[in-house]
Amino acid sequence: MAADLATLFSPRSVAPRKRAVSAATWNIHGAVGGDGRYAPKRIFDVLSELGADVVALQEVPLSGPHGNFLVDLEHATGYHVAAGPLFQRRGTEFGNAVLSRHPFERVAHLDLTVHRYEPRGAVDVHIEPGAGSCLRVLATHLGLRPGERREQVKRLLAAVDDEGPHPTILMGDLNEWYLWGRPLRWLHAHFREKPEAPRTFPARRPMFALDRIWISPVGCLRELHRHSTPLARVASDHLPLVAEVVV
Repeated sequence: MAADLATLFSPRSVAPRKRAVSAATWNIHGAVGGDGRYAPKRIFDVLSELGADVVALQEVPLSGPHGNFLVDLEHATGYHVAAGPLFQRRGTEFGNAVLSRHPFERVAHLDLTVHRYEPRGAVDVHIEPGAGSCLRVLATHLGLRPGERREQVKRLLAAVDDEGPHPTILMGDLNEWYLWGRPLRWLHAHFREKPEAPRTFPARRPMFALDRIWISPVGCLRELHRHSTPLARVASDHLPLVAEVVV
């Protein structure tokens, strides 16, 4: 009997505790709102509204006249920040960024540039949201041409397959207008789920589901919704997309 009890309550028989994580993706349009005004404080205030554990941002100003944006963001929000520059426009360098409440265990960058099109990429990070757990997050902003997006999704899925079975979140602005296009079909098939796609663009009157979140393994996604507050509708031309995840 004592042996049976020892087996029953041995460490191997205790299931790992699941942890809820809030994830969001948001194209912040260089912190220029629907009124055409550069107003980073509105971005910081919307991030405070979200209160997410991890956030993927696109079109983040990284240099030029607004090169202090990320420093100000870190001070205002307390997030750890990992960023990847991509392209220049009007003298300012823009890119992707991942914000995390927890320190990064690893930060890498994927090159998704196709031919001579505008440079594109993904920030690929590992985060430890709880003792002994590891969460992988890939944040991206895909190109404007269908063939470009197809090649970029192939590279992203190859990168996802290139590692062990960590819980993984792939999110960002996919720029995918075609609901039955191959990039979306490939992503749905790979992650074995087809989550609902709330419309997030344009922010004032959303008509298109350009922003997406996929989670693996299957069953980790608990909720998916857009964040549509008065401030979010003016802070950028996209609305944030938010997921509740159990890892």
